[in-house]
Amino acid sequence: MQRKRFNIRELGIETKAKIFADLDVGSLVTHAVRTGEGELSRRGTLVIKTREDHPKYGPGRHTGRSPQDRYIVDHPEIHDNIDWQIQDAKSKKPINQPIEPKVALRLYKQITKYLSAQPVLYLQHRLVCADRMYGFPLHFVTESPTYALFANNVFRDLPATTKEIPNKPIHVIFAPGFRVREPKKYGLNSNGFGIIDCLNQTIFVGGLCYCGEAKKAVFALLNYLLPFMDVFPMHCGANKGEDGAVALFFGLSGTGKTSLSADPHRKLIGDDEHGWSPYGIFNFEGGCYAKLIRLDRVKERDIWSAVRKFGALAENVVVKDGALDLEDASITENTRAAYPCKYIENVSFTGVGEHPKVMFFLTADASGVMPPICRLTPEQAMYQFLSGYTSKLAGTEVGIKKPVPTFSPCFGLPFMPLKLLTYAELLGKRLRKHNTRVYLVNTGWTEGPFGKGHRINIVHSREMIAAAIRGELEYAQTERHEDLGLEMITSCSGIPDPLMLRPWKTWGNVAEYRDKSRELAAHFTKNFEQNFPDAPAEIARAGPTLKI
Repeated sequence: MQRKRFNIRELGIETKAKIFADLDVGSLVTHAVRTGEGELSRRGTLVIKTREDHPKYGPGRHTGRSPQDRYIVDHPEIHDNIDWQIQDAKSKKPINQPIEPKVALRLYKQITKYLSAQPVLYLQHRLVCADRMYGFPLHFVTESPTYALFANNVFRDLPATTKEIPNKPIHVIFAPGFRVREPKKYGLNSNGFGIIDCLNQTIFVGGLCYCGEAKKAVFALLNYLLPFMDVFPMHCGANKGEDGAVALFFGLSGTGKTSLSADPHRKLIGDDEHGWSPYGIFNFEGGCYAKLIRLDRVKERDIWSAVRKFGALAENVVVKDGALDLEDASITENTRAAYPCKYIENVSFTGVGEHPKVMFFLTADASGVMPPICRLTPEQAMYQFLSGYTSKLAGTEVGIKKPVPTFSPCFGLPFMPLKLLTYAELLGKRLRKHNTRVYLVNTGWTEGPFGKGHRINIVHSREMIAAAIRGELEYAQTERHEDLGLEMITSCSGIPDPLMLRPWKTWGNVAEYRDKSRELAAHFTKNFEQNFPDAPAEIARAGPTLKI
């Protein structure tokens, strides 16, 4: 069946504007430069700022996601499916903020009226989910060539025929220039918002300029839709070897998903978001959204090269003498680049793979307590997945200036609309059926906590991960961590000093390490008891052995 031509008037945008549909990369870059939205580096990277004043969109406000401005439309039909109770550990505010349908409709009419008055609009026809059985056409409408380029880079090409794509389309409206007057009148926290309508599969964003708002809103919507299709949605990177064996990398922003999944010796399936169906895994997107600050040209050469290719889109990066300065964090620590997966040299163009052989939970532990690598039993994997311990790194959210320890269930709490045990049950179902091996990898600090120690060398993380993928660690010698109850791998090829695998051996003061270790174990126990009192006993017992 030939692809149906989409008319933006179906979204309520009644306009006589010039509509540019599916412009190629060169045309979108040209439009962005001509309208003053960005500048080109010498290599052809389009660089934009999301915090500075813009002649068209006004002052930008954020260089990271703004969780307090994200809402889910509280339709009666889906109310009981959404987890409205789960809170952010730091702010104690709900992760999934409800907005009444009638209020959302008023805002939707305002934003479509605003776009109707614009002289130029951009429309990108894209696709989410590489497995077309689970794919959704994506119609992305914006006033800005920059955000049209982002959609082009990050989401997949929509095929000319939709015969193999049975699902209803997802609509995304992105209007960075729109501002709400009197936001309190609508129950909003500011004059910008991102609203997800799960029932109608529509996302509309106004007044927010950070590209990640659109990306993660689509991810959250998929996290609602796919479990009803027996698909486990995952906040993870994925790659596969020459033999087709798949490895998954779970973790929040800054833990190393993008860097560690982009392995020159393995084909990249995707860097951030995937689904695990009864038939295998598939990438949600067709591009990468990599963090750039202090990117190492040697250790992360694939990403280094990709962000310098024509049409890559960089956010809040300082340009000096026409070149990207990835050491400069004067705008934000959260410098980013969006580019198609094809910009990575060794990539899987299909975006699909078989059931994973091995899975890694990545944590950037700012306390310096967690061992570099541990082997998990299925029960421990369930416990660690529900806990989702890591540290939010500087710049990934508004107000984050230094690492903040946090528990983010499912390694993606801000994007999980359903009851959290729903995702855990899907994980357990897949692990048991396919005998997937799970490892917990600390990509955070060693030789002490943040401020005293230093981050674990990514080269060492890669060596440990490679050994696990080869199967060398499946029966490797382990030692049980006294407080956390984890089975630490104590010997691994490629690690020059095995003492680093026992974290207290790297601290100058062992007593100080034990204090921090007990403190972290108590945090684990308290978090799990508060958030998962109804978890099965075998999962609850898989946590730290030290009790409060």
